Amino acid sequence: MESHLVRIINRLESMANDGGSLKRNFERDGIVVAEVAYNYDEENGSVFTLRDVEARETFTFDSIDLIAMEIYELLY
Repeated sequence: MESHLVRIINRLESMANDGGSLKRNFERDGIVVAEVAYNYDEENGSVFTLRDVEARETFTFDSIDLIAMEIYELLY
């Protein structure tokens, strides 16, 4: 059985591999708890932006591992 964290990382890697500017929602019990945007540009490289819906806060990550852990905490 695949861990929850691995599934989150796989979704994030899929976003990065698709390239461009993408957005995905992460839900708990059918309710969006996190909105994640991915952007890539030559100057900054890969950048993930996480919006914590409940707290109404936005965070930026350049590490897929760090954003995956943050999403995991919001979901579980």
